[in-house]
Amino acid sequence: MPQTRRAFIRTTGIGLLSFYVAGCKLELTPGEARQQDIPFQVLQVEQVRILEAFGEVLLPGSAAAGLAHFIDHQLNAAPADQLLMIKYLGVDPPFTAFYTQGLAALNDTAKSVHGVQFFELSVDQKIALTGQIALANPDGWAGPPAPFFYFVLRNDAVDVFYGTKQGIESLGIPYMAHIEPPSRWGE
Repeated sequence: MPQTRRAFIRTTGIGLLSFYVAGCKLELTPGEARQQDIPFQVLQVEQVRILEAFGEVLLPGSAAAGLAHFIDHQLNAAPADQLLMIKYLGVDPPFTAFYTQGLAALNDTAKSVHGVQFFELSVDQKIALTGQIALANPDGWAGPPAPFFYFVLRNDAVDVFYGTKQGIESLGIPYMAHIEPPSRWGE
């Protein structure tokens, strides 16, 4: 029986990811990759800024937890190895267009409504726009269905933020895995 995404995350957590920098393999958490400014392989700088700003509305702290690095790393992995929520919702890979088109639609909506990019909006404007896309496609939305995009990104943010032993413990819940995950990703 193949392992489900939730079972995998429950038993291993979002642990270490392998990054290759200057020919050297580094095993880092998504948050550590962000702290060390590991280069992105799929997402462009503006997309990262939009994604991190959106993630902070969906789940404050998700940017620092490495949401953009996690999604970029997953988009660069083989589809069978990806842990993105979209994989488990009946959408066929590749998934890059879903994320890039959704981010572009979010940013275009911010520009058409407020005249600035999503990451330049005030906190209240970001929250209001995010609430709008959670319910329906805004006028002129040219991406995947907005509520579906919201749902997928929200779940990805939750997985990155709470998908670790530290994330579970931050909720005040003792971490009690049935099978303790390995100390390093992939061991």
